[in-house]
Amino acid sequence: MRAEKGRDLNVPTDVYLSFVSSLFDNRSTLFTGMVVHILTCVVVYIQTGATFYLLLCACFASVFAYRIYSFKQFDRVDKESLTREAIARWEMRYVLGGASTAAILGIGSGYAMLAFEDTFAELACIAVTLGSMVSVVGRNYGSRLAVDLQTLACCTPMIIGSLLAQDLFKGLLSLMLIPFFLTTRAMANGVREFLYENVIASREMTKIADRFDTALSNMTHGLLMLDPDNRIEVINRRACELLHLGDRKRLAGCDLDVVLRYGVRHTFVDGSMPSLLQKQLAQLTLGQTSRALMHFSEGLVLEFSANRREEGGVVLIFEDVTARVRADRKILHMARYDALTGLPQRGYFSELVRERLDQADGFGARVGFMMLDVADFKHVNDLRGHLTGDRLLTAIAHRLTALVAGRAIVGHLVGDQFVLFFPNVDDHSDLEAEMRAVHAAASGYCDIEGLLLPVSFSAGAALFDSVTLSMEDWPVKVDIALFESKARAKGQFTLFIEEMDARYVERQRLKEDLRAAVDNGDITVVYQPMFTPDGREMRCCEALARWHHPEKGPIAPNIFIQIAEEMGIVSSITTQVLRRACADCRTWPDEVGVSVNLSVHDLRVEGLADTVKSILGEAGLAASRLHLEVTESSLIEELASARAVLEQLRSLGITIAIDDFGTGFSSLSYLDTLPIDVVKIDRSFVRDIGENPRRLKLLRGIVSLSRGLDLGIVIEGVENREQLALVSKHHCADLIQGYVFSMPISPAAVIQLAGEVKNRRGEDDAVVA
Repeated sequence: MRAEKGRDLNVPTDVYLSFVSSLFDNRSTLFTGMVVHILTCVVVYIQTGATFYLLLCACFASVFAYRIYSFKQFDRVDKESLTREAIARWEMRYVLGGASTAAILGIGSGYAMLAFEDTFAELACIAVTLGSMVSVVGRNYGSRLAVDLQTLACCTPMIIGSLLAQDLFKGLLSLMLIPFFLTTRAMANGVREFLYENVIASREMTKIADRFDTALSNMTHGLLMLDPDNRIEVINRRACELLHLGDRKRLAGCDLDVVLRYGVRHTFVDGSMPSLLQKQLAQLTLGQTSRALMHFSEGLVLEFSANRREEGGVVLIFEDVTARVRADRKILHMARYDALTGLPQRGYFSELVRERLDQADGFGARVGFMMLDVADFKHVNDLRGHLTGDRLLTAIAHRLTALVAGRAIVGHLVGDQFVLFFPNVDDHSDLEAEMRAVHAAASGYCDIEGLLLPVSFSAGAALFDSVTLSMEDWPVKVDIALFESKARAKGQFTLFIEEMDARYVERQRLKEDLRAAVDNGDITVVYQPMFTPDGREMRCCEALARWHHPEKGPIAPNIFIQIAEEMGIVSSITTQVLRRACADCRTWPDEVGVSVNLSVHDLRVEGLADTVKSILGEAGLAASRLHLEVTESSLIEELASARAVLEQLRSLGITIAIDDFGTGFSSLSYLDTLPIDVVKIDRSFVRDIGENPRRLKLLRGIVSLSRGLDLGIVIEGVENREQLALVSKHHCADLIQGYVFSMPISPAAVIQLAGEVKNRRGEDDAVVA
């Protein structure tokens, strides 16, 4: 009993309240019982004439009134605000009413067994009382106390009455009420325990269901659980949001196809749903695929995954991957297209070419490629800024795209290079002429925000058979043709021919041999002297690099120096020439200096001044005897950095000269801003000087300007006495370099020539004396 009471105390308050509330239900049975009880007492009174039963009728009515009043009061109470103690008080009020009714029944039965010999009175009272006891289980299971008190209240008076009647059989029969009491009590407890366990289980299931529903509702993924007939069993809130299906409670049991076609609120896929989506959904639900990406609209892309259920049906889980798909598209676009021009980059351009080649039936037997290189684009960047250069590239891209719209694919390779593929769909017989026409039309002026910039292209092209074309072959041949164009002159168009391939292979071999020659120190040096105009003094010698190929013999400097620049090893040659020249000059007469050329690549090398200073120290040569020549074009290309490097070199005491002066852009404007000591006027200014008065005037103008800036003047390329006479007559030069005095000679010949000049000058002085 104590354990049972402890168990009651452990019952959750809300369950306890539900049990007590069950006591106050079924008022109709309460009224029916009251009527039966009163009628029974009235009948017994009529049969026996005992007024005691009329008193019991009054008691029944009074108790009934009290219980009805308690029921009404309980109805008005706010159940949510009841404490456990308040619930217990309401239970006691009910128990008091129920026990009172049971006690009246028991007293009536016990009195009948004691006071009358009338079998009817005893049978009527006992039958009603036992019937009421049976109803105790169904009505009062919610309260152990109510069952116990009502059963005791019914049985105890009957047992007492039987025993007082001193009838052995009645006494034995009444003792049988004890197991009846225990059985009734056990049945009520069993019902209560069963209901309690079910209530607790139901509560747990509700909690689990709520948690499951919360989890489903807060999933970032949509979820659909379908039965074997493709009907929706479970759908979460996110699924309804993604598919625009409205209230999910209305979708249970609906066919998925119907839901997707005619959604509850908004139809996002109707009868015109693309067949691909229908096929993908069918494949998922049938288990043919486990994952699918579905494009429902431009603004909605969902990724579905499916898992088959053992009992049949399928679970679909999906998420909104629109942002991811857009990001993937953007990344793919960035990988495929140039961000500046919007044209396909090299890799994607090749893919587009392959796609067109796979459509072999769609175009002619010959296809063409053309590569365009913007001439002098670096000067645009240097002089106008990179922003203007970028805008120019964009304008060129638009121009090319418009020129070949529908006829060719345009791509952007790198920097200032563009490539075009002509699939020749219309099977033009003269595809070369078409490419030449595009090359010519692409050239001209580009308006960059009001600034007109001239644009020309060096073009290399090649024709191929569309069936046998190799994707690895065309870039090589087009590049060879472009190289030929750039080697000839700016703005040229060159179509690849097989002889170019042979020259290209030969050039590649020459590169390998040149690298070996540089690594082995096989580059030699010769010197061309510079004389005063009267030929009496040799002041300096220009160091000239020479390469004698073991098989091909001497290679022209303009060829191997250009190759060295392409290979990026020209600075190594410069260093070797500089070291050799300083060492040779150390053996010459003190009045003779040496001049070494620097390329634009040399000016970009960090620590050039330190390298030159170190070489001078190794050779033991005074810095004043070293002249360094830079071309005007190299100064223009790297003006700011070149000025800084030249200032460092000049601070060492080295003489700085501009070589090939007058052949670049705006040459005269740099004379006053750069650290220059000597101007070497290009041979083009003395060519035909005797026949062309205008050329002589131009030469004299340059000389006058240079002398006004206190610059020394060296004229190159004086080949004959007539040219020398004119130069001397007009005092155009401080030094003369050319075949009129000497061709390039070996280091030993320099010493010999210096001695001869000195002897000849001594003889002339003796004659004068």
